Amino acid sequence: MQWEVVIGLETHTQLQTQSKIFSGASTRFGAGPNTQACPVDLALPGVLPVLNRAAVEHAIRFGLSIGAKIAPASIFARKNYFYPDLPKGYQISQYEIPVVLGGHLEILVGDEVKVIELTRAHLEEDAGKSVHEEGFIGPHGEASSGIDLNRAGTPLLEIVTEPVMRSAAEAVAYAKTLHGLVVWLGVCDGNMQEGSFRCDANVSVRPVGQKEFGTRCEIKNLNSFRFLEEAIQYEIRRQIELIEDGGTVVQETRLYDPDRGETRSMRSKEDANDYRYFPDPDLLPVIIDDAWIAAVRETMPALPAQLRQQWQSEFGLSAYDAQLLTQDRDTANLFEALLAIVGKPLAKAAANLIAGEFASSLNRAGISAAASPLQATHLAPLLQRVADGTISNKIAKDIFAILWEEALSGKPVSSVDQIIEAKGLKQISDSGALEAIIDAVLAANQKSVEEFRSGKEKAFNALVGQIMKVSQGKANPGQVNELLRKKLS
Repeated sequence: MQWEVVIGLETHTQLQTQSKIFSGASTRFGAGPNTQACPVDLALPGVLPVLNRAAVEHAIRFGLSIGAKIAPASIFARKNYFYPDLPKGYQISQYEIPVVLGGHLEILVGDEVKVIELTRAHLEEDAGKSVHEEGFIGPHGEASSGIDLNRAGTPLLEIVTEPVMRSAAEAVAYAKTLHGLVVWLGVCDGNMQEGSFRCDANVSVRPVGQKEFGTRCEIKNLNSFRFLEEAIQYEIRRQIELIEDGGTVVQETRLYDPDRGETRSMRSKEDANDYRYFPDPDLLPVIIDDAWIAAVRETMPALPAQLRQQWQSEFGLSAYDAQLLTQDRDTANLFEALLAIVGKPLAKAAANLIAGEFASSLNRAGISAAASPLQATHLAPLLQRVADGTISNKIAKDIFAILWEEALSGKPVSSVDQIIEAKGLKQISDSGALEAIIDAVLAANQKSVEEFRSGKEKAFNALVGQIMKVSQGKANPGQVNELLRKKLS
């Protein structure tokens, strides 16, 4: 039987506010246990929540970026459940009327652009954290667990998609695009190791052609793109094998164990009725008027989708290159800074440099564009020297490697012209000198000459390779091709 996969994601993004969503306690990461939990977070008798305006503005900013409707009036509800790390016995969240309704996000899967429809994005508070570590001893000497309430009350924006993704690759592409967007907007710092951006994946399978959805399972708290992909792939295999063996998928919440590479059951899946939602009587409805939305809109940067469209149409960039250049604001800023120096005619060359040698070097070093040791002022002369024929693209790659190593080691970075002069890397463009090299190569490679004249095009490339070798990569490739064809004809 052929199976179709159905995936929807719920993503919890921690909002970049200095204080919590309903209290004045700090949201700073890394403080000692329970040092950032005030009476409101601890749910002491008589305390009342006060909504953080900045959290609402972050939600509005995100809603505008995805073309969603901003609810003119939204309400908070109490979501009741009982865990040790939830002091009130309920979580303040939004249910019936979230602040953000609908919207969509374009993602790139391979060479295909796909639109992911969003259901909603709602504000809520985070719970605390149960700590299961050695050293917690109970009253009778037994191993015990601790509760850290520093995260309790941390502002979250939960972003929910429609069940429109059909593979783990699509889910990862969406999660990466969403991650890039919320960091770009300044809504979230995106630190997955600290739990600022984590995904819950709802996965089900159904026979191809069947309209009804299969029974879904939710995989909780996936805090890396690799774990997200691995967990979904495992869950797909598990459900298909279970059904084909005559079993039935049970709706439940599961956890992913990266050490074993498998999901395991955590608890039966609750529905909305189990949480007994009702409007929180301590919080007034949030009224968002047009003036507030307009004020937030004025503070927003140009969006990645807008820049991608602009750069593809103006500079002829591929969808892949445009996607890479807008994966974060630092990469986009570098591209724009390069353009400001070298001009629009070299836009394609600038994009190729960033998407090629620059991106590869960042990956090898394990650093982000924000931490790059090379800036636009270092890279622009490299593009200019290729454009004016001083060096070839191959030599440019060698010079980039020298610049990168110098910058990464903390040494003063040489200028491109200094490196060209010191290492004698100037491209040979003199026709007489090139003809002499070509004549010598042809005389030494008569077999390749005969093969080319008998119709073997590969022999031409072999001769070009020999010429570049003899010239130590300095021969102008365009002139070499032109002169060589003339001589061979």
